[in-house]
Amino acid sequence: MKNIFVLLCSLSLLTANAQKIYSSANAHSHNDYEQASPFALAYKNQFGSIEADIWLKDGNIFVAHDAKDIQPSRTLAALYLSPINQILQQQKQIYPHHQKMYLLIDIKTEAIATLDALIQLLQSYPSIIQHKNIIIAISGNRPQPIQYVNYPRFIHFDGRPTEVYSKQSLKKVALISEAFYKFSLWKGEGEIKETEKKKMEDAVNKAHQLKKPFRFWATPDTKETWNTLMDIKADFINTDHIDALADFLKTHIT
Repeated sequence: MKNIFVLLCSLSLLTANAQKIYSSANAHSHNDYEQASPFALAYKNQFGSIEADIWLKDGNIFVAHDAKDIQPSRTLAALYLSPINQILQQQKQIYPHHQKMYLLIDIKTEAIATLDALIQLLQSYPSIIQHKNIIIAISGNRPQPIQYVNYPRFIHFDGRPTEVYSKQSLKKVALISEAFYKFSLWKGEGEIKETEKKKMEDAVNKAHQLKKPFRFWATPDTKETWNTLMDIKADFINTDHIDALADFLKTHIT
């Protein structure tokens, strides 16, 4: 009996210390619409999360970082929803092996009106909103957590570590995110301070206790940063350099 107890303890320790295996499913295309090929490049590399900032203007939903960058042809439908819909007309799965794709939609204009317009638009794409492996997560300007339950089942939200959720509102949280600079001003060169790294790790662990993936935004875009994020088991790695991160993850085993 004693030997069995020791064995079980050893197995538990091994499980607790098991390394998380990273792949392009853990990659997040930050401000993806600013890429030379919005959506297409991240999709080709099978990124698990793709981000688009949206603005509601004159009843239309445009994709841009700032209001001054809005262009008539650059709509959410044209850059993201139509390409995704076309893929789903050709194949059942968005990615092979039932990999999920998070479409992170960052609202820049007023939350409620923009989200209402977004829902109306999304309802024109049943293949997207009914797909179990496409997670639509609302970030940026969002309703209060208590209001999350009032939205359709295909709408989820990007949570924050400091927000308090009821049991029902937590079900609507797809992931939890926070700004990197709230933990560290490290530039991604050399080594990060252990105290700062520990704070980041605590935030990730707290999200995992809620059974939610965690993402830092505004991270330095370096290999040292990517390694650090993997060390603390962050679930998504931000990048503006899609091919570079994809190549790094293909050759890196952790």
